[in-house]
Amino acid sequence: MEISLTDREASLMEVLWDRGPSTVAEVKEHLEDDLAYTTVLTILRNLEAKGYVTREEEGRAHRYSAAIDRDSAQKSALRSLKRKLFRGSTELLLTRLISDEKLSAAEVERIKQLLDRRGDRPRGKKR
Repeated sequence: MEISLTDREASLMEVLWDRGPSTVAEVKEHLEDDLAYTTVLTILRNLEAKGYVTREEEGRAHRYSAAIDRDSAQKSALRSLKRKLFRGSTELLLTRLISDEKLSAAEVERIKQLLDRRGDRPRGKKR
């Protein structure tokens, strides 16, 4: 499933992933940006139309829940970025990330360990 989120949609999804099911007011309260209630409601309705959130009635309010998980959204965003800007090359994407970031020695070591573990896998098989 291809998941495509705008920046605003992603910020609302982050609230739902972190907090769990939430009302419009609760989502609004936990956003970094000060958005109008109606703006948050509109974005949640758009996310619902896309199938990314569900809602349940709760009295006069609705409680929205993430219908997609964070991991799936991240993977989809990376696949899209890789395809659009890096000619589909994981190597080009990873090279850009590593060369542009100021990584600590600990971060470099964790990346090396991940790559070492990845190199141990037989081709074509996933863990």
